[in-house]
Amino acid sequence: MTLHPLQPVALSAPRIAFRAVLPLSLYIHIPWCVRKCPYCDFNSHEARAPIPEQAYIAALVRDLELALPQIWGRKIRSVFFGGGTPSLFSGTGIVEIMRQLRTLLPLIHDAEITLEANPGTVEAERFAAYRDAGINRLSLGIQSFNDNHLQALGRIHSSDDAHRAIATAQEYFDNFNLDLMYGLPQQTLADAVRDVETALSFAPPHLSCYQLTLEPNTRFHREPPVLPDEDISSDMQQHIEARLAAQGFEHYETSAFARPGKRSRHNLNYWEFGDYLGIGAGAHSKLSFPDRVERQMRHKQPQAYLAAIERGEPRQTFQAVSAAELPFEFMMNALRLNQGFDPALFELRTSLSLLAIRRELAQAEARGLLRREIDRIAPTQLGQRFLNELLQIFLAPEHQIPDTVPEA
Repeated sequence: MTLHPLQPVALSAPRIAFRAVLPLSLYIHIPWCVRKCPYCDFNSHEARAPIPEQAYIAALVRDLELALPQIWGRKIRSVFFGGGTPSLFSGTGIVEIMRQLRTLLPLIHDAEITLEANPGTVEAERFAAYRDAGINRLSLGIQSFNDNHLQALGRIHSSDDAHRAIATAQEYFDNFNLDLMYGLPQQTLADAVRDVETALSFAPPHLSCYQLTLEPNTRFHREPPVLPDEDISSDMQQHIEARLAAQGFEHYETSAFARPGKRSRHNLNYWEFGDYLGIGAGAHSKLSFPDRVERQMRHKQPQAYLAAIERGEPRQTFQAVSAAELPFEFMMNALRLNQGFDPALFELRTSLSLLAIRRELAQAEARGLLRREIDRIAPTQLGQRFLNELLQIFLAPEHQIPDTVPEA
């Protein structure tokens, strides 16, 4: 039968069919902390009794063994110990985890291996053991150098502790990150400026600067503190970005600033929509197979996780990501990169043609939220400012809500 040129032709639904193996990272969750911060919505639990370190390490190893068939033959490009507070674990504990990882997994020879540390739990001997175990990057949760602000945030460390922790980190690690927050309760622009200047005095290779947000299921959400108004917080952000740019930092992601060659390779794998296996209580995974993409989550409560490991099924949930959902999931990560992404990356990471989102790209560009070039798709400054509204364009119509972005 001959079709009339104007007669619509039904297109088959896109399907997932990967032709290349995606890069793979490993995330290891240590769920305990000394005290739960009122702004924290991560899966962390106050250690009100001795931490069962050895039992948890055995569970992590078993978790990894059970997951091996899903990642068989794939090399690990980066490892990240997150929490909670991973630095609560002993040096010998981290040594044992790393020994088991090397036995079970093929790590690339220069894999980036990061461990998060709380300045209130820093010990020189422990840092030395972490380094000897193979940790080659440290991330310190400083948040502020102002004791009043640290107290308001519920942090267990003081400004003096922060100074000592950074100095100790510099003794053992060439590559380290400092986390800072701004828009804190009662914080002024001058306070934020002093925090940034103090951080710069230590010449960090990498800084992460986050605006405090009141997340659901946190004490700050239930009992909101008085925060700086939107204009002051915006001034803080602009000063931080300008000051770090003047010091040679590259603002490569929404909240991340790096010296040349010091970008977080692990986080870049998230933002470029690579794969990651998460082990430990509450850890998330995103794994791609030749014909599907699957998301998983481990049991969140430490005791429930340990019990699930004994049963041989650490996953609490797992679900397939449909081809229709992949464009939004990709954009939700890749558009956090200020320089955007190479168009070819979309097909490599989703297995879909860029034509699948041609209408959405055109709409975002027409509204001044996105710019398209031959080798780059990136958010504009307006798109960076209204990132949520930009991302909504890539949601399925039934999930979209009215946006507040002004017309360009």
